[in-house]
Amino acid sequence: MKMTVKMMSLAAALAATTAWGAKPSQKLSGKLVLTGSSTVAPLAAEIGKAFEARHPQARVDVQSGGSSRGIADARQGTADIGMASRALKDDEKDLLPFSIARDGICVILHKKNPVLSLTDAQIVDIYSGKIANWKDVGGAHTPITVINKAEGRSTLELFLNYFKLKAEDVKAHVIIGDNEQGVKTVAGNPNAIGYVSIGTAEYDATHGVEIKLLPIGGVKASVENVRNGKFPLSRPLNLVVKTKPDGLAKAFIDFAQSPEVHEIIRKQYFVPIPR
Repeated sequence: MKMTVKMMSLAAALAATTAWGAKPSQKLSGKLVLTGSSTVAPLAAEIGKAFEARHPQARVDVQSGGSSRGIADARQGTADIGMASRALKDDEKDLLPFSIARDGICVILHKKNPVLSLTDAQIVDIYSGKIANWKDVGGAHTPITVINKAEGRSTLELFLNYFKLKAEDVKAHVIIGDNEQGVKTVAGNPNAIGYVSIGTAEYDATHGVEIKLLPIGGVKASVENVRNGKFPLSRPLNLVVKTKPDGLAKAFIDFAQSPEVHEIIRKQYFVPIPR
């Protein structure tokens, strides 16, 4: 997706200092390419619009494809900045992460499913195929449709890690990519179970989409509980670069970590990180 907005003058940008302690350049120009996490991409695109408004000669091109793509592209130099909706792994410490927000991952069901909660053990048994009918967890006598994330998605990695599952243990009926695809699949199937970003799920559930969010570990799945640190399955949303950023990339990362974008972050149903 390519976002270009020309609204504000550069004068507004010159009044602010960056997180690195330097004033933005009056002549910031060029194109930034960001690739990676489908969770981070919509947020990065909105931040990109605001950044372009402050720097009319700059252009921000945001492409999704999963956190693994963002990591690989940043490492190989095919993207200026990678996007990853998780912390870096031990074998990725050659890269530099910059956290711009926090998010949680929650299990979702169709709104009409009578099941109101599942224990961690029940979720594990459903995803490993040991429980295959909703009647075994207090629901209707119907088969469960298990929806799983595609390989390379950080949501999958975090889900497996939290529930101590191996990828080969999961008995999925449907494989999906981004969060909205997961929401639409569950909303279209009363017998489905899936897991997606809390930010996406909460927004959709409050805007008429036929899904509901299940608690995890007895804690309600909500942006507020991610914010207050109570929700057990949360993650950082990171911008990732190969070397210490400079020029246009540095200016964009500074802006993305600044209080100026906190309202953008909240509108995307994520949690700003105080600086």
